[in-house]
Amino acid sequence: MGEKTNDAGLPGEQSNHAMNALVYDTYGTPEVLRLEKVAIPVPKDHEVLIEVHATSVNSWDWDLLRGKPFVTRIGAVRQPRYRILGADVAGRVIAVGASAKRFKPGDEVFGDLSGCNWGGFAEYVCATESALTSKPAGINYVQAAAIPQAAVLALQGLRDRGDLQKGQRVLINGAGGGVGTFAIQYAKLLGAEVTGVDSADKLSMLIAVGADHVLDYRKVDFTARGVQYDLILDVIGKHSVFALKRALVSGGIYVMVGGPMRRIILNLLWAPIIARLEHKQIKLLVHKPNHEDQEVWKELVESGQVLPIVDREYLLSEGAQAIQDLGEGRVKGKVIISIKKRDV
Repeated sequence: MGEKTNDAGLPGEQSNHAMNALVYDTYGTPEVLRLEKVAIPVPKDHEVLIEVHATSVNSWDWDLLRGKPFVTRIGAVRQPRYRILGADVAGRVIAVGASAKRFKPGDEVFGDLSGCNWGGFAEYVCATESALTSKPAGINYVQAAAIPQAAVLALQGLRDRGDLQKGQRVLINGAGGGVGTFAIQYAKLLGAEVTGVDSADKLSMLIAVGADHVLDYRKVDFTARGVQYDLILDVIGKHSVFALKRALVSGGIYVMVGGPMRRIILNLLWAPIIARLEHKQIKLLVHKPNHEDQEVWKELVESGQVLPIVDREYLLSEGAQAIQDLGEGRVKGKVIISIKKRDV
């Protein structure tokens, strides 16, 4: 079965056209990335073809690019699995597969492609319909591209794994990135008292997005202050379980969003013992991209209750620098690669 055409008549002629994409063929530093002309993809039956206006950079892009930790190379030890990185996209549907029902050409969408084929660092990308949500009204593509992965991780970490409740004392470690800035805003909406931990240059931004207290991790170890929290959401994940349990109240929950693989394994090994002896839970968040959770953020953004925090924008030709800046921690909120001219 063939794909439905859009008004411009791209499919099925689109395979004869080329697009610009940021590609790589070997693991390494951002220098291995290059801008190249590749064929515009053709949507399968349950896919749509998106003209990408903006895409955001995530830590997964950094990890997959370098092939580190080694677990990222499972099934692709010698060569990268995805030639084009980029999971978060915002853009316009220009063609739909024969069985696609949720969207039509012209619809504005955003979504997380990490559960399907990646490929967001390009002018066009195909995505399964289930990965996409209608773009929130009142914001541009750049802001929409900041939402999918980071916001859903924050939601799943606080709501699903952390069982966040009104009035709880919450600490977010690594609060100055995409996940952290969304997590602060969501926790405050639910009535929590929030402490954000990050580097000194990000602390004023954390207060601006709603944090009640901020800590410079270079000066203060939050696990050694004698202050305990009901819930800790950790994007960095470098503390040992023995340090972390000091910072949790009895019945408290620690949710690990990211961190070194060795630390993740060790913390999970000790988790059952800590739970039994001290009634403190150590959990790992396994990301589950879905449009239902994206819908939650769509409504929150449209109502003005939360705002995507965008630090910098780059052109597609500057994508290597965007990934480098994120990988080295020089980002407040989200880094965006603008594919099309920015919408006002």
